Amino acid sequence: MSVAFRRDGDEEHLEPKFEIPIPPGPNRVTARGLRLIGETIDALEKQIAAGGEEAAINALKRDLRYWQTRQITAELMPVPTGETVEFGTTVTFALGGRERTLSIVGDDEADPTNHRIAFSAPLARAMIGAEAAEWVAFNGKEDAIEVLKISATEAD
Repeated sequence: MSVAFRRDGDEEHLEPKFEIPIPPGPNRVTARGLRLIGETIDALEKQIAAGGEEAAINALKRDLRYWQTRQITAELMPVPTGETVEFGTTVTFALGGRERTLSIVGDDEADPTNHRIAFSAPLARAMIGAEAAEWVAFNGKEDAIEVLKISATEAD
């Protein structure tokens, strides 16, 4: 029989399981972000210890490897002064005639629905280094963003 027609098992036809991709660049975190990573690791370890289906446990172990790597590589950033827009600040700004408030945090802590964006996001990068009452360029437009207020982000 030709090798082309031989099939040893179903394993060779399953989707490959890849590790969760690590965001490029430094792994900067706030104190809150570092705490959340630790809590996630604790929760995953408890789920793995509880046992269950092999595929589910393998998925949990993959997630655990990701979060352990993020914990090991975490760079806890100093608390900002709030004088300029930087990592760990909360910024109130006007963009397109609409006022918004966002906190600039690490990649894993980012949650746009809760007004937290990653320091690597284009909007954050555009504002970093700006002071209150300063206008900055964004999306190819000069003076697109007016920085209204800056404060150090409260840890919750």
